[in-house]
Amino acid sequence: MATGRSVGPARWQKAFEVLTGRTAGRFARVAPRRVRDLVLGLLSDLPRKNCWSIAEWVGEACPDGVQHLLGRARWDADRVCDDLREYVLEHLRDEDAVLVVDETGAVKKGTHTVGVQRQYTGTAGRIDNAQVAVYLVHAGIRGHAAVDREL
Repeated sequence: MATGRSVGPARWQKAFEVLTGRTAGRFARVAPRRVRDLVLGLLSDLPRKNCWSIAEWVGEACPDGVQHLLGRARWDADRVCDDLREYVLEHLRDEDAVLVVDETGAVKKGTHTVGVQRQYTGTAGRIDNAQVAVYLVHAGIRGHAAVDREL
């Protein structure tokens, strides 16, 4: 089993606040708070992570705000990704670091998830109704983090 460096809760919280502060300008009105809550919900120990469970976890009566953020709010995901990549390079830069490319798929039953179509996915080992994503990860002695993605 691989082991890695860990970050204490206080240091992690400070780094998370810096990163969410850096990306806040990419969103309008209350969206930066919702982004923060959504990310914390996704990182939480909730047994099932969806708009309803995350909204309830952060104390909202319904998932409308989270659903609006993910489906209708105007924000530039590529610019947020650029901000994240800059943050990663500032904190994890290592001249011996490598970029890791990982393709992963998720078999889906419906058709409403972004990127879902009949396609080959290694997850199922066949052509199926699935969402396939490719991730680019910066990995080095100081840590690793996803720096880009594409469906």
